[in-house]
Amino acid sequence: MRPPYLLLDIDGVLIPFPAADGTTPATHTRHDVVPTGRSADTPVTIWLDPAHGRLLMDVIRTGLVTPVWCTSWRQDATTLIGPLLGLPPLPHIDLPRPRIATSHPNGYLWKRDHVDTWLSDAPAVWIDDDFTALDHDWAAARTARGTATLFVQTDPHAGLQPEHLAQATTWAARMPTDRAAERPMPLPP
Repeated sequence: MRPPYLLLDIDGVLIPFPAADGTTPATHTRHDVVPTGRSADTPVTIWLDPAHGRLLMDVIRTGLVTPVWCTSWRQDATTLIGPLLGLPPLPHIDLPRPRIATSHPNGYLWKRDHVDTWLSDAPAVWIDDDFTALDHDWAAARTARGTATLFVQTDPHAGLQPEHLAQATTWAARMPTDRAAERPMPLPP
């Protein structure tokens, strides 16, 4: 059985939203990046915690999950964000650019329908900051149908914490594996 996907958001997870007073966590370092479609004259300022790269690589090296970007940063996650954290190129879900005024136009996270189609019946742990009760119901329904699904929700002002990744890897380690593939080959008589 293939490892479950680790769906990883960026905004509110790796890039925390500023607090009401405009501050970001002291652990984060400022970077100016130029996303696809923007001019170098108008870079976007982001704040990243350099420790996140090491923490994510520790998770990736376990082989318990298959990491995939699940973010409106799309390919820029791999070309801009990942390298700043020392991450290898990771695939991304090609999310559309919706014209919405809220991230919950139907009462749930706008990405969810696209993720549902992309995942099909694959198990997944999804780290995001913006789930609603309807999203949690969706994850519970997938799990009840036999497709293990875990949501790990971050505080959008604090972002990803080591305990979030510990929760994801502990959950993934409990996933059933193909024990037949692990059995030693019988010796010939």
